[in-house]
Amino acid sequence: MSARRIAATLLAVFGFCAPTHAEPLPDGFVYLRAVDPTIVQEMRYYGPHNFIGRPIDGYQAPECILTRPAAEALVRVHREAQASGLVVKVFDCYRPQRAVDHFIRWSKDVADQAMKTAFYPAVDKADFFKLGYVAEKSGHSRGSTVDVTLVPADARAPETYVPGKTALVDCRAGYTGRFRDNGLDFGTDYDCFDPASHPDSAAVGVVARHNRALLAELMGKHGFKPLPEEWWHFTLRDEPFPQTFFDFPITAPQAR
Repeated sequence: MSARRIAATLLAVFGFCAPTHAEPLPDGFVYLRAVDPTIVQEMRYYGPHNFIGRPIDGYQAPECILTRPAAEALVRVHREAQASGLVVKVFDCYRPQRAVDHFIRWSKDVADQAMKTAFYPAVDKADFFKLGYVAEKSGHSRGSTVDVTLVPADARAPETYVPGKTALVDCRAGYTGRFRDNGLDFGTDYDCFDPASHPDSAAVGVVARHNRALLAELMGKHGFKPLPEEWWHFTLRDEPFPQTFFDFPITAPQAR
């Protein structure tokens, strides 16, 4: 089968295309895979399993790209987690500004609520800006912010999301009733736009609160600071580009 037919098939069935290769990364950035290939990557914005329901602009490959200091700090988190039988999994890393612009355009189309059940079941989309769920700039675009979870080292592969076939389930549902992404129980799914996603929320159970505390402790110990609204979101304290928002696309490493 030709590369073009493969790409067309992927787009039709799963909502994403074959990865695109491009020029080397800007100075100071690395592919996480090149630093530690054992960190699990499930790049949600490359495919359709996200709050918009389709691939996001700028995600041309399912790759985590970070500044080198952020990548190296995350590796230290991963290695410490491994000592307890866990591994780090990332959902999003560097995010191009064009992806943020895509979020903004989508948020203004109030009629498009295809993924509401799974990602913002109790939030009015018209309030996204006011509530801070969407902003014109994202720390992810500076390259040192990561969306992360912890997964048992012996966990089974996560459920595969197939548009139109996989049921959309409330992201606040019980652990066994939510989408099976194979991570520990953190009380909500990733990218659940709800107060229950706040790291200190009392709306989640004891196990979830313990796991949130564990993740925050590991990330904090290795130089990351949390976000008060999202248990999965952490930014390197000493990020190398604190005032720069990048817009290069996420592509696959160059073939050798």
